[in-house]
Amino acid sequence: MSGLEARLLAHPQFAQRAFWTWLSLLMLALVLPSLHGCAQRASDGGDIVTASDEPEQRHRARLRLQLALGYYERGQHTVALDETKQALVIDPAFVDAYNLRGLIYMQLGQPRLAQDSFRRALSLGGDNPDVLHNLGWLQCQQGEFAQAALSFERALAQPAYSQRGKTWLSMGLCQIRSGQPVAAEQSLLKAHALDAENPVIGYNLAQLLYARDATPEARLYIQRINSNGALVNAETLWLGAKIEHRLGNAQARDRLGGQLRVRYPGSKELDSYDRRAFDE
Repeated sequence: MSGLEARLLAHPQFAQRAFWTWLSLLMLALVLPSLHGCAQRASDGGDIVTASDEPEQRHRARLRLQLALGYYERGQHTVALDETKQALVIDPAFVDAYNLRGLIYMQLGQPRLAQDSFRRALSLGGDNPDVLHNLGWLQCQQGEFAQAALSFERALAQPAYSQRGKTWLSMGLCQIRSGQPVAAEQSLLKAHALDAENPVIGYNLAQLLYARDATPEARLYIQRINSNGALVNAETLWLGAKIEHRLGNAQARDRLGGQLRVRYPGSKELDSYDRRAFDE
């Protein structure tokens, strides 16, 4: 570990609860099967198929899986699992069904079964980037950081992959968790180039830049979030206040502190502001 990385890891930003925290990012980081619409790209073959020319077996399985996905998105994971199993009874080679089954097992706290489902999907569909992304996220949650990086890299290597921004974001978050802030910053910059309006990317970039004393750059990212009322929360305001304090902008700092007082009167961030704990 370099001296810079050690200094970053010792910074309090890595010890406190982050905005859009690690566990709450689960749904954001997952890639769901694309089952809606009249035209689909078959996961196992790569050809465009429509409802009229899709094999009857696959069509029936897809309808069942659409039900499963609906239950999954409503948080009814046990029912979703039952519907997914029914889809696999109809079509045992349906990659999307194994992918969704893996996501459901993740939500049910069964990582071994989730990994088995993703592995099965890959054995049927090759380097399916959606499955690789989800496998990488699971591996990261399990602390298998090297394996997670390989899965993310395999997903990103697929020329037609449309979720690159999400995968670069997930890789960056995983690198933060594994103690690689320099690599994380590079991954998040690539994610930002693809999805500049994503507040999760912006906030985590601001944190990393603030931690390594690139304060003016950090300010650019956090200001974009704090200027949008729909994205603001206590943590974004507090990070913004700390950045302004470090830059010597007392008026801007206190304006953010005032917003904390009005909008989040019982927050630990307001308590920190009132204690002037800008460097804790």
